[in-house]
Amino acid sequence: MPGELGTPSRQAATGTDLLEELGRFDGDAEILQAWRDGMAPEPALLVSEWADRHRLLGSRGSAEPGPWRTARTPYLREIMDALSPSHPARRVVFMKGAQVGGTECGNNWIGYVIHHAPGPMLAVQPTTELAKRFSDQRIDPLVEETPAIRERVAPARSRDSGNRQLSKEFPGGQLVMTGANSAVGLRSMSARFLFLDEIDAYPGDVEGEGDPIALAEARARTFGWRRKVFLVSTPTIAGLSRIEREYLATDQRRYFVPCPHCGHQQHLRFERLVWDEGQPETARYLCEACDGAIGEQHKAAMLAAGEWRPTATATDPHAIGFHISALYSPPGWMPWSEIARLWLAAQGDDRTIKTFRNTVLGETWQEAGEAPDWQRLYDRREQWPAGTVPMGGLLLTAGVDVQRDRLECSLWAWGQDRQSWLVEHRVLAGNPFEGRVWEELRLLLGETWRHESGHRMPIAMAAIDSGDGMTTAEVYAFVRRAGAGRAIAVKGQDGLRAAIGQPAATEVRRHGRKLGGLKVWPVGSSFLKAETYGWLKLDRPTEESGDPFPPGYVHLPVHAAVEEFCRQLTAEQLVARAGRNGFRRLEWVKTRERNEALDCRVYARAAAAALGMDGWGDGRWARMADALSLPAAELRTGGNVARPPPAQAAPGTHRPRAWLGPRGGWLR
Repeated sequence: MPGELGTPSRQAATGTDLLEELGRFDGDAEILQAWRDGMAPEPALLVSEWADRHRLLGSRGSAEPGPWRTARTPYLREIMDALSPSHPARRVVFMKGAQVGGTECGNNWIGYVIHHAPGPMLAVQPTTELAKRFSDQRIDPLVEETPAIRERVAPARSRDSGNRQLSKEFPGGQLVMTGANSAVGLRSMSARFLFLDEIDAYPGDVEGEGDPIALAEARARTFGWRRKVFLVSTPTIAGLSRIEREYLATDQRRYFVPCPHCGHQQHLRFERLVWDEGQPETARYLCEACDGAIGEQHKAAMLAAGEWRPTATATDPHAIGFHISALYSPPGWMPWSEIARLWLAAQGDDRTIKTFRNTVLGETWQEAGEAPDWQRLYDRREQWPAGTVPMGGLLLTAGVDVQRDRLECSLWAWGQDRQSWLVEHRVLAGNPFEGRVWEELRLLLGETWRHESGHRMPIAMAAIDSGDGMTTAEVYAFVRRAGAGRAIAVKGQDGLRAAIGQPAATEVRRHGRKLGGLKVWPVGSSFLKAETYGWLKLDRPTEESGDPFPPGYVHLPVHAAVEEFCRQLTAEQLVARAGRNGFRRLEWVKTRERNEALDCRVYARAAAAALGMDGWGDGRWARMADALSLPAAELRTGGNVARPPPAQAAPGTHRPRAWLGPRGGWLR
């Protein structure tokens, strides 16, 4: 009824009467308006409706400029609408493949909040640098190209506009962007709305303060049932994937579409996509009910008639989850023929297949956690002279493991296609708290090794484990004396999905005295152990076939890969364990006491990655081989058949050259 408490007219009258009773004062109008805004009900407009009505896409950030059309990607409608304040879900999880419009789904939500449901919002990218890029490439175009938002966010060039690279102020709220690697950024504000993007790339721990998702969600607790969290990501490794963990806690919705032939509703699975042998352009989808061939031309109608269906019971009653792959990519984005072509191109390379499953299918990759059989490695060892680098090895790195009574050091040579050769493994006995053993290491790192071509090769880089808190200061002191060009300090980092990360500066102290600054490199230990085990399982080509060694093949010599070394190299197993919050996680555990050979291998591989080896193309390797006067054929074969060492030149007729690393070149 008119005048009833709760209606806008009654609210205004009550507020005005209250001010009259209290007395008028400066700013009373603003306070009254804020009170009215707080009493207003949540907007009824849904996020998808807002996007269709207001969102404009420009050529700067979209391949299809013009008005946003949810009908183009109808599977996004329910996801966006779940982000509306009127929807009861508090956590919305989106596990996805590439080319499905997931990023624009989050951008529409940001635009909706700025224009229609103002409040504090926090958008988190994996790193601060990516947050800056997100602001420049996504948010700035969103503001500039959509009039409804542009009128609420002042131009960045105006004084005190509140429009900065990582912060956009608007009436009633503020959007703050930060990186999951910044503890300060994650606790900088309270936020009603959280947009957590690409969460599988978040670090496992943020500057010693804990899980970044937990830190971010702590900022929204004060908003109670009114908070909204959107978690989005392409998945990574099964058991370690954050988005998989979050999705499995929901009702696990999948998008069901009808067969154009029989009408059967089904969610699309890669196993039903077929094509003629060697002809990915013939790709078509087979209905699981009638086996009818569904062509790309049917996709638009199928998507329009599709619906989301839960496939599980949620353990979190306030969470809903969505999963979709690139098989649903609308016409013109990623056709089925392109998916078939990518799959064919990935065959023979587990790393590429993993990328395909993660980014195209939106599925996790199951790591092969079984350790290789040490006896098989022992039996397939190769013969070449001790202390020499075989023909294919063009880069020499060292990995050093620090124990309480010794240092252990493995020297590995690296070649094209990431083949590797164990050159030597040494044990330096001595107390790491005393200088003698470090002097032995210094002398070792200063030695050179004869390449099969006749040249001398020094160690280009050594990586030394600094993860043991007891000996960390000793490692730092040694690395600082050796110089950044000779040795680096490394430390294993849980959750790092790469060989090595960005180094972080730290202060070196020894015996309570400051020695100066040093950079410590994080190492993806789990990533590199899985990589190493995958390569150790590769089959050696037979002499009869004449085939080259496969990419990544690990060459082990008879003189260095003794039984104990092979046992240590295979001394860990990847197992699933129940972690905190009841979620399963994968963890590397020892199957025997000694594993130094594996650790040294990981650190030597990290040193090669720190030098940039993973980014070297064929041209770079060819130039390195040319410096050794090697024929091109030696690059990829790595020397399938062991050859005797080259004859030594007469004294005075030849002076060997030494390889000083990728920056230093060859020293005559």
